[in-house]
Parts: sequence; structure tokens; C-alpha cells
Amino acid sequence: MTATYRALFCDLRTDQVLDALPVSGVSIEDYIGKTGTMSGTLHAPDAATADRIKAAVTPGRTAVWIERDRTIWWGGILWTAAVSSTTRGAPAKAEIQAATFDSYLDHRLLTSNFTAKDEDQFDIARRLVDFAQSSDGGDIGIRLGAAPSGVKRTRTYSRYDLPKIRELLDKLAAVDGGFEWRIHCYRNDAGERIKELQLGHPRITTSRGRAETVLDYPGPVMSYNFPYDATTRATHWQSRGATSNTSNHPLMSTPLHITGATEAGWPHLDGTSDFTTITTKAALDEHAAADLAEAWTRQVIPEITVNLEAAQLTPAILGATIRTRIADVWTSAGFTGRYRVVGFTVRAPERGQPETASLTLDAATRGDIGNDGS
Repeated sequence: MTATYRALFCDLRTDQVLDALPVSGVSIEDYIGKTGTMSGTLHAPDAATADRIKAAVTPGRTAVWIERDRTIWWGGILWTAAVSSTTRGAPAKAEIQAATFDSYLDHRLLTSNFTAKDEDQFDIARRLVDFAQSSDGGDIGIRLGAAPSGVKRTRTYSRYDLPKIRELLDKLAAVDGGFEWRIHCYRNDAGERIKELQLGHPRITTSRGRAETVLDYPGPVMSYNFPYDATTRATHWQSRGATSNTSNHPLMSTPLHITGATEAGWPHLDGTSDFTTITTKAALDEHAAADLAEAWTRQVIPEITVNLEAAQLTPAILGATIRTRIADVWTSAGFTGRYRVVGFTVRAPERGQPETASLTLDAATRGDIGNDGS
């Protein structure tokens, strides 16, 4: 049975329903660690339908919830809409694009000085989101939670830098011992549509309440791709911070290296990163360690596309671990790998094409980081 998609349009600030409309050509993306998107087409075969679309679709102030067979699969903010008509007899249409609710924090600045001393990193993250929602007109209903991470941080942010809330959250998370975050959208047992700040240390995980999912090629996996790329790999790392007012030289992190990499035959590969607003060496070292770990552990992770009906997946797969088994000419002895799902892209069935999902995967292996000295 073919799944049915519809778009539920709501006022962004109150979540009051404005209209529910069928949407075609749906593509939805959701990720851990970056903003997901949605695109689709609303058709207007007559003036009455066009009026409904115009009343419900206001970029920048309309929330979009995508339902698949009346179950919420995606939520976000409608940012663009392009209405058009043609003389070729096709109905008028509106092409809409939206982004997950975390995109709102890209449009909010920290306009007050902010200080946190030895404070749990989750509490700092919640304070940043709460700042965005406490201003006049700023509350879009993101629920914050209260669980701790157990890791304390000290951070100072200046309003004169006009930092975006989203950038501060990403930088806070992207350090050694950091965390992951996303806005989780779902309908609770009471039928309410929920936007929840989901935090995970060191990662967001879910067991999905059942045994590990196994995806086979051939089988539910329709295609796969292993992208081999060493252009951004590094065995050694140093980061630069803010420039000192007295020496005119930037703050430098402790030089770091991957223990055992050159001994195992790897060439010396340098990497750098810049953090022009960081003024303390401890914070800069945390960023450098995280950047080196990311540059070294970019393992070859497959990109897979599955038949959604055959695989029986839902967006709840985000954060879960799957096992992929491949048997073809590239893997004559067979291949099995365990990965965590960090991205989920769904394309609705169209014109005889099956409903598919492309999974963005991640691995958990990390290298050991050593200290080269000051």
C-alpha cells in the first residue's frame, strides 16, 4: 500500500493549525548534528485551493509538520515558497522549502553578555536556547528538559561579537568530551506535537526498543557507495585562537598527534583550525583535540539507499545502530559493518518509483590523542 503524505501548516509561535494540505514530490531530511530540510509541491487546481495555500503559507512564520499516514515524520519552519503557473495546461503550484526547527537559532543573536563557570554543558546549551525563547516573540515552543551530561564547562560570550545562538551551540558541542544535539519532533501520547531539545553525551543514541536492524545488499539496500577520501585526514594538529592585544600573535593550542600513526606507516599529515573568539588555552585545546579526532577517524563509511517499505524504517532510526551486510564483486568474502544512523533522507513514492530512504551513517571508533608538548 502506497504511503500518503500531507503537510500540516501551523502558526510558528502558537502551533495553532492553519490548514492541512496534500503535498507531492516530498523529500524530507533530518540529521544529528546539522539542519535538515524539506521540499515539496502544493498544487492549486482552482482559486479556492490557491486561497487556502496563500492563507496557510507564510515564509518565516509558518511551521510545517509532515505526516506520513497521519504519523509525524518531520517538523520545521517554512522559509521559502515560489508560486507559479504555466500556459501548458498544468495546474498552478507552490514549491515550498523548509528547514528543521533548529534553523530558527540561525536567526537569533546573543544580544547580552553570557557567562558560565563550571556549569554542566547541557545546562549551558539550555540557557542559550532559553535566551532565544525568552525575548518578545521568541518562544516557538522548544521544550528543554533537565538531564545533566556530567561534564562541566566555563564559557564567556560577548554580545559585541553578535554571535548566532546556533553557532554557539555547535561550538560548545564540538569539543573533546562534547555532545550532540537536535530538535526532536514527535506527537506524544496526548496527541500534542512536540519540539524537544534532544541532548546526548557523548552521542545521541536510541535502542528503538527492539533488536539491532540488519540491512542486506542485495535486499532492502537498493544501492551503496563507499567514498574513499584522504584529502582532509590528519595525524597532527594545532589550532589558533584569538589574537592577543599585547603581542599581536594568536593564542595557539598545544600541538597534538595521533599516537602510533606514523609508527604504523602513515606519513606526517598536518591539520589546523581557527577559533578567533576563543581567548583561553584550555578551551582552545578542547577544540583542537576534537578537530584532530574528527580528521583522523574519518573512516570510509558507506552511504546506503534502502527501499523504505522493505526495510520497514521510520525516522526513529536516528541515533540507532544498524548492521549492514554486503555481498557482491567488491566484497567477494562478504562484508559486515555496524554503524550509527545520523541522517535520514526520505523521498516519497512518485510515478511508479518506490519510497526510498538514504541513510547517513557514522562509526564509533576513535584514535588515541597524544600531547606533543607546549
